[in-house]
Amino acid sequence: MGLFELLLLSVGLAMDAFAVSICKGLAVKKITAKEYLLCGIWFGSFQGIMPLIGYLVGSRFEKLISMVAPWVAFILLSLIGGNMIKEAFAPPEEVKPEFDVKTMFMMAVATSIDALAVGITFVVEPVKVFETEGIRNVLLAVLLIGIITCFISMIGVKIGHIFGMRYKSGSEIMGGTILIFIGLRSLISHLDKSQALSDSEIIFGMLIPLIGTLLGAAVVYAKSRLSDNLRMILVGGTSGIMISIAVWGMIEPAVMGLKEVYKNEIIPVVICFCGGVLFQYILDIIVPHTHAYTNITEGPKSKLDLEIKVMLSEVIHHIPEGVALGAIYSGHFLEIDWISASMALVLAIAIAVQNIPEALFVSLPIHEKGTNTGKAFFMGVVSGVPIPLFGIITVIVSLLFTGILPYVMATAGGALIYTTIEEIPQLASKKDNDKGALAFVVGFAIVMFMIFL
Repeated sequence: MGLFELLLLSVGLAMDAFAVSICKGLAVKKITAKEYLLCGIWFGSFQGIMPLIGYLVGSRFEKLISMVAPWVAFILLSLIGGNMIKEAFAPPEEVKPEFDVKTMFMMAVATSIDALAVGITFVVEPVKVFETEGIRNVLLAVLLIGIITCFISMIGVKIGHIFGMRYKSGSEIMGGTILIFIGLRSLISHLDKSQALSDSEIIFGMLIPLIGTLLGAAVVYAKSRLSDNLRMILVGGTSGIMISIAVWGMIEPAVMGLKEVYKNEIIPVVICFCGGVLFQYILDIIVPHTHAYTNITEGPKSKLDLEIKVMLSEVIHHIPEGVALGAIYSGHFLEIDWISASMALVLAIAIAVQNIPEALFVSLPIHEKGTNTGKAFFMGVVSGVPIPLFGIITVIVSLLFTGILPYVMATAGGALIYTTIEEIPQLASKKDNDKGALAFVVGFAIVMFMIFL
């Protein structure tokens, strides 16, 4: 576990304390520096002490734990993360305004129990920030967890005092999602014999689009609806980005990669391109989903709630994005000469940018139809999960069968273009769609510029 993952873990663990701090800020009529410090110090101290205790206890059973290490990390973090998400939908508990020792002690223990289990995972998956192994790295980890929790708790008190409970459920969902992702990464890294996922750049790249999804879904806490003009601009911009990624990021490199294999390399590229279109078309047929704002429902008849169907429409779109991202990071890891060194980061950022409105197109419309804010945010976040998931799977497959990479890229290009073209009619749903068309051109041009810069 490197520094980046440690920072991510610290933020994820701090979300429980953040949620309680929001409640404390809400319960107090007047906030002073004393309340900020009490919450920060109590929650930060216990959040740092608990993983240290977990590590010291777990070290005594290191041989036993190491036999099932990756599965232990995956199960513990998934349970913790899942429980945080579950609590986000539970009825709000009453939080007393007292800041006495007994009250703060009980709350600090309650919010840091999860960190105790995480300390055991430090035995399973050692922290590797310093070159030396052992307690020095663990002490850095618990210190970092404590400091980050302290600051986030202080911020939570302020947010709770100003905005009330609006961000409580969102923070718990975000924290739970982060912990589940880290647990999944630990397990897949163990199963990945190529050891590509030990490369922190690949893990960071898989997370960048998910960050965009989180930001987009979080808009539901600040905005209730979109104007038609803004929606057309967002649809146009995201469509331009995706077409540019498909053409310059997938299809063009695939042609270059097959030049040495075939006399006429465009033939296999076209075949794979059509295969990607067919794959996406089949998903459209077999998965029940509803397109936001147009209210067009596709796929088989289903009794699923509307909010699930809206979420599934974006899940379908995100599958080829995950494959594309995984393919480009495979090329980055293998140092293939027909893929530029900066391509992976550029595409990860481009996908993250277009994920912001796509997550928003899930959260806002279902919130407008009566879904509570926390659940609307959660649906938006879940819609983006296929990207890191399919990205990791694609990395593993592409590294096990290196010759398959250009075919995967051509297939992803076809799927991306199909799913993007399907959304473009939304631009023509209004008489004046110039803004959407211009946004499409801008999105396409910016990504093309970034790729060839």
